[in-house]
Amino acid sequence: MYTYTRWQVVALLFLGFSAGLPFLLVFSTLNARLANVGVETATIGFFSWLGLTYSIKVLWAPVVDRLKLPILDHLFGKRRSWILLAQAGIATGLYFMATVDPLSATETLALFGLLVAFSSATQDVAIDAYRIEIAEERLQAALAATYIFGYRVALLVAGGGALVLSASMSWEAVYLIMATLVGVGAVTVLVIKEPQVNHFAAAQDIALKIEKHASSRSHLPQPVARFLGWFYAAVAGPFQDFLQRYKELAVAILILVAVYRISDIAMGVMANPFYLSFMGFTTAEVGYVTKIFGFFMTIVGSLVGGVLVMQYGVRKILLAGAIMTAATNLLFVLLAQYPPDVVTLAVVVSADNLSGGMANVALIAWLSSMTSASFTATQYALFSSLMTLPGKFLGGFSGIVVADFGYAEFFTISAIMGVPAIILVLFLMSRGDRLDALAPRKAETVEPDSEPALKES
Repeated sequence: MYTYTRWQVVALLFLGFSAGLPFLLVFSTLNARLANVGVETATIGFFSWLGLTYSIKVLWAPVVDRLKLPILDHLFGKRRSWILLAQAGIATGLYFMATVDPLSATETLALFGLLVAFSSATQDVAIDAYRIEIAEERLQAALAATYIFGYRVALLVAGGGALVLSASMSWEAVYLIMATLVGVGAVTVLVIKEPQVNHFAAAQDIALKIEKHASSRSHLPQPVARFLGWFYAAVAGPFQDFLQRYKELAVAILILVAVYRISDIAMGVMANPFYLSFMGFTTAEVGYVTKIFGFFMTIVGSLVGGVLVMQYGVRKILLAGAIMTAATNLLFVLLAQYPPDVVTLAVVVSADNLSGGMANVALIAWLSSMTSASFTATQYALFSSLMTLPGKFLGGFSGIVVADFGYAEFFTISAIMGVPAIILVLFLMSRGDRLDALAPRKAETVEPDSEPALKES
């Protein structure tokens, strides 16, 4: 367990807390505040659109990759400067959300909520890039495990913690406290080191080629040609780099990213209705077993996954996670055959959360190993968006499946949905040597304030 005492791993615990803190404050906690003060239900529904920022963060991830922030970049470096700027946006947005009256200034509250959500999504992009660049591949699973731990602790603080506080103080005070807690992440950023990796080589090569082409063929002014080169490298460069690097394996990799969590996400949509409506458990029983006990089981699974990846390699644990995720869905089929029993529920939830935590850590570590140092933020933002979108889309049909066939059949189908991920992992494992040869090198370093010299034509 020495791995979990490394400074990089400890730092990701606090950065995970910083990433998780704003999430519920613009979602369920905000919805509770709005309902508590009498905002109309239809209006509360519109606030859910704030969550779109997390789904489309890949659109501005190229800016986080390529743009140096004035002054801040010189003081803190690329990754830390972007994290600090995002944290400033989160704290500012939460402060003004605390001071705005939801009833008389609903639109203003929504704008400050948008600032928090946008800044939070930007922070996610920058922290993901920092995590990937700060340590070698073998540590990525451990970094992911502590990040998830910190993130989930923050969800407890901003979710249940905020609701408990609201019973004894005003919502304004609650949001001010949450704004103050952003300082946990800010202090962390100030004391940690900036990654020393080459952010510029591949992107600079692409930018120069486009700039020269635009100048010679289109006779554009040099500043315009230079901007076109920068823009193309920022937007198209990450995708061009990935496709050229992995060639015929790129499609299989992207499909695996898209299907790896389908089984888990699709099943999760119908979990609570299954517990409450079909099995007849009380809300208290479901809350204690799935939210509190399940929370710790997920953390244990994440920590165990981090150790196993260090011991056996990421692809073996990726395969184990895919198999276990599909297999544990079948436990819910058995659960549906018997009368409700809290102990049995706890056993099934434990197995499900342990496998889910381990699989998630392995997936994050694997995706992190495939990003290029020149496009870390953009490529990982693409992966993170892709790995949840298909599952969420198919999860929307889960109620229809349950209504037409029943819960046992639904859980069986969700388990079968995990088979393509198992097959794809086996396919990529059979080409492990080629993947290793194509993997981007992240060990190359540069001085903090230097960039590679531009190549002469």
